[in-house]
Amino acid sequence: MFDRDDSAPVRSGERYDVKIENIASKGDGIARINGFVIFVPDTSVGDEVTITVNKVLEKFAFGEVAQ
Repeated sequence: MFDRDDSAPVRSGERYDVKIENIASKGDGIARINGFVIFVPDTSVGDEVTITVNKVLEKFAFGEVAQ
């Protein structure tokens, strides 16, 4: 996948260590890097996980817990 916004602080395919801060209305965990929101499914508030970013949009990104 590709990055749509070069100003985003994350890049598709990269790994990041994050802490899940909140849960979105659809149940995905919410992490932030420099204020930029990343949705991470199958996580809970307080989880500290390494994620891989799958897709970056203008205002947020999607990631998954790295295997």
